[in-house]
Order: sequence, then structure tokens, then C-alpha cells
Amino acid sequence: MADHNTDPLIVAGRTFNSRLIIGTGKYKDYAENAAALEASGADMVTVAVRRVNISDPTATMLADFIDPAQTTYLPNTAGCFTGEDAVRTLRLAREAGGWDLVKLEVLSDPKHLYPDMEETLRAAKLLIKDGFEVMVYCSDDPVFARKLEDMGCAAIMPLGAPIGSGLGIQNPVNIRLIVEQTEVPVIVDAGVGTASDAAVAMELGCDGVLMNTAIAGAKDPILMATAMKHAVKAGRAAYLAGRMPRKMYADPSSPLAGLI
Repeated sequence: MADHNTDPLIVAGRTFNSRLIIGTGKYKDYAENAAALEASGADMVTVAVRRVNISDPTATMLADFIDPAQTTYLPNTAGCFTGEDAVRTLRLAREAGGWDLVKLEVLSDPKHLYPDMEETLRAAKLLIKDGFEVMVYCSDDPVFARKLEDMGCAAIMPLGAPIGSGLGIQNPVNIRLIVEQTEVPVIVDAGVGTASDAAVAMELGCDGVLMNTAIAGAKDPILMATAMKHAVKAGRAAYLAGRMPRKMYADPSSPLAGLI
């Protein structure tokens, strides 16, 4: 299996030992979140600026359990439905913690939470102009993915399925097309439900996987975090190894010639 120490994830010039990124929502408390982080081996967590306390010292803070000096915080714009809200949210995050590596998501319909790509493109342009390194949640559309990369986004993050659905990778063809055309990291974001989904994403050639509900919503989040750590590593190793070709008919493992 590929050694993660010699096969790191590099985003915007920053090096991460793990190709798994986990969230900080839906856990029963920050202590469980911290335990899941340790079990996952991840060294980056995505933080919903609107929902997680990162700046009020009078209340329990995420930083009391997950040290931002040891784990990279990736502020995100979860809950934003306009470009203006997303830009304002990330500017506030930068003021609060000095973060400039951020995750942009601008949502459309609350029922399916698919990204509003017109607003996403507009917000990404504003943020990049403002000096942010933007990792961008997007539809699994190679055309929009190319536009976001050409604009200067630091990572392209196509959904595997709707946020929180746990349906797995619904369109592997498009994910693969995005991987093949993209020079910056491609990280599947949303839709992963179990370890096999994470492995599939990595076997398609993705550079990483971001998940929250798949771990936080599991019956045993700590054990699931461990499973996801191994799934991401195994999927990456399988991709690097190169799978055997698919065949229409059986092909015996041992030669048939010379049988007794």
C-alpha cells in the first residue's frame, strides 16, 4: 500500500499527510468530534463558520478540543444561498482566525442542496481577487469544473451525491472526466455513506474525500472514522497500482495446458 508519507495531498502549496478531510457538524459534542478526528488520521477539518463556535471565548469552542495549531481548519460557507453571504462569511472567518484557505459552497434549493453554480462562480471570482485560496464545492459537471479551475480555484470538489444523503458516488463517469482534465486536486465532497464509497472515489483517481455525516451519523462514529481512514488509503493504493482490465469472459488463473 502506498505510504502516505511519500504520497501527500498538496493543496495551494500546503502539504497534508491524509487524503481524508472530515467535518465538525452533527457530532453529539466536540469531544466526540475530536475522537473521530484522531481515529480518522485526518489533518484537516472543515468548519461551518455560521454553525460552529470559533470566536466566542465565553462559550465552549471547537478549538478547546481540536487545536488549530495541530489541525488545519478549513472554514466553509455551509448554509449560504447567495454569493454575497458566502463572501461575507469567509471574510469574517479570516478576521477571526486569519484563515485564507477556505471551502466555498453556495447552495440552491434546500431540498437537495445542490450548488448554485452561477453564484458559486461569481463568489469564487470575488474571493480569489480578495486573496483567498478557494477549494470549491461544485456539481459533477466537467464544464463548470474547468471554469472554476481556469479561474484559479485551489481544489475542485464535485459532489458524489446530495449532501448528507449517503448515496455514494452516483456519477462515476463525470467524476472520472473531471479527474482526467484537472491539474489541481479533485476532492469528492458530499454523498459518501460508507467506506466502500470512499474507496470508489479514490479508485477513480480523486486526490481526496471530504465527509461529515458519513462519520458523525454512524452508530459508532469513532469506528467509522477508522474505517474511512483505511478506505481512503486502500482506494488510493488501488488507483496507483492500476486495476486489472475488465473482461467479458472467464480467464483462468492457472494455464490449462499440460493438465493431467
